Amino acid sequence: MIMKVHRGYHGKLKAVIFDWAGTTIDYGSCAPATVFLDLFHRRGLELTVDQVRAPMGLPKKDHIRAILQMEVVISAWQERYGNVPNETDVEVLYQDYLPLQISSIQNFTDLIPGTTDAVSSCRAAGLKIGSTTGYTMEMMQILAKEARHQGFEPDCIVVPSQVPAGRPHPFMCWQAAMQLQVYPPASIVKVGDTVADIQEGLNAGMWTIGVTKTGNEIGLRESEIAQLPEAELRERLDRAYQRLAQAGAHLLIDGVADLKFGFAEIDDRLSHGEHP
Repeated sequence: MIMKVHRGYHGKLKAVIFDWAGTTIDYGSCAPATVFLDLFHRRGLELTVDQVRAPMGLPKKDHIRAILQMEVVISAWQERYGNVPNETDVEVLYQDYLPLQISSIQNFTDLIPGTTDAVSSCRAAGLKIGSTTGYTMEMMQILAKEARHQGFEPDCIVVPSQVPAGRPHPFMCWQAAMQLQVYPPASIVKVGDTVADIQEGLNAGMWTIGVTKTGNEIGLRESEIAQLPEAELRERLDRAYQRLAQAGAHLLIDGVADLKFGFAEIDDRLSHGEHP
């Protein structure tokens, strides 16, 4: 006789894995968007903010590759250079991108309001704190140093070069879990502001919380958001919520300041036998 054994996890959350730009640092995720616009401008292509933001959250070389696969970009590139963009173009653009991002990233190192309080709440609840990113380690060394001075220091930082593939693959989340020495995946929540973040967490078998107001989906600095008419802000927020919900996020919040409510809900869902 074959017996089915169910070993579902019914405990509380043990760890949280944060994204960086747009989630914990750089309100609006402006650093990468600004550089990608400049990168293609230098090549004679005037892209829109929406175009460069669409693949946000991916490793930066994959981000460039995704932009070059857009039909409108293929057409513009072919018109200017006489060929469809290829892997050589991806590599050349990536090498051009690296120093531009490293040079500008220091202008986008302010923590998003609520981050230090959220971290304190995590620590008080006994949660370990990891992080994943689409940035390189050299970029993260700059950001991590500035974040530490402001009170944010996760227990680990995982970048795409440390694993077989970055987002939307699950490997950075799994690597973070190993470094934190936390399992099962159902005891971990991934928090991020992009579709790629949500896909990464889901593929890793973790809970996911999507960040809307402070992140890439709206893509505005805090001062710019403050100037929006209420109706326009609500419309933008609704679009952001819809996009991350469609990506499969278990919960949606405006920013990390609201995390404690999300954690409480996930703990409750776990106690009732629900799993990511």
